[in-house]
Amino acid sequence: MYFFRHDLKEKHQVNVDVPHLKYMMCLNESTLDPFQVVKHEFLDLMHNIHLNRYYSNITQELYQEIATYADVENDQIILGNGADEMLYYLFNAVRDNSNSFALSLSPSYFDYQSYCDAVGLSLKTITLLDDFSIDLDNLSLVSENPNCRLIIICNPNNPTGNLFPRDDIIRIIELNPDKLILIDETYFEFSGVTLVDLINKYANLVIIRTFSKAFSAAGLRFGYMISSKENIHEIKKVFTAFNLSILTQALALTIIRNKKIFLEYNQQIIRQREELYNFLNNIDRVQVFKSFTNFLLFRCKDYIDLFHYLKENEIAVRIVGDQGILKNCLRVSVADRKLNQVFIKAVNEFRI
Repeated sequence: MYFFRHDLKEKHQVNVDVPHLKYMMCLNESTLDPFQVVKHEFLDLMHNIHLNRYYSNITQELYQEIATYADVENDQIILGNGADEMLYYLFNAVRDNSNSFALSLSPSYFDYQSYCDAVGLSLKTITLLDDFSIDLDNLSLVSENPNCRLIIICNPNNPTGNLFPRDDIIRIIELNPDKLILIDETYFEFSGVTLVDLINKYANLVIIRTFSKAFSAAGLRFGYMISSKENIHEIKKVFTAFNLSILTQALALTIIRNKKIFLEYNQQIIRQREELYNFLNNIDRVQVFKSFTNFLLFRCKDYIDLFHYLKENEIAVRIVGDQGILKNCLRVSVADRKLNQVFIKAVNEFRI
């Protein structure tokens, strides 16, 4: 006897398959611990919070702080447990029937597929061109299908690190007024590029962001979604009540109130990114790609050997070379100078 949705038998559990080593440069995490930065202010805040209650005044305070930061109204955002939960709920909200599908780019964020699978939403992909640009003609052709419910664009894109031209994205938005266009701005603070200024212009635009990258809080699991108040009203219908822990809200509120510290740290990471880019770019047999994120994508013929050599030296990077146009590619997170030097030393030793 099988008790679950019939298609679950052929699906897999969500699994982040990376080595767990001393130097984690595979998940685009920050080396700055946010709790150590804001712990005194956070603990002071907690003195006035009652965890025996469902409701807390900090919820509206957090909504206001995030809305102000994003330059939108309070009723144009939803808060949740990381960008991943935002994806899960949005995919659930747009799925109409078993024929419904979302349309994304390839290569792009690995877990769009995972969360589509989780809610029974199919995912079709459009392969990027060799220069990592969008094949607009092919995308337009597939999106004409009435079963296409959502188009997903990660900008800057993960794992390629590039930005898509604003005009290309606007063209996609305008050519598809009958379906939502999701812009994943997980790496917005590293690129400085956003489409949030278009939220009031295009009724079909949705944006998601996270505290996992630029605010150094991957383990906090906090993210938010931005759209028109009408869209937010509808999407909230698939959310659970009290979906976000008061503890999470309190720490997120403390972090956003101290955003200057984190945004200044991001500028250090951007400088480190350029130094690491220059290092890889000066290696003859390596092709490194420009990035607007906190990671770098690079190609080398012996990438599997390099991956295992780094692993032997307790350095974890991400293999992405099995994704079509990313043949022979690895992705490395940009860290602080100390950790970057560990990576640089190991790569130099591998070259000898």
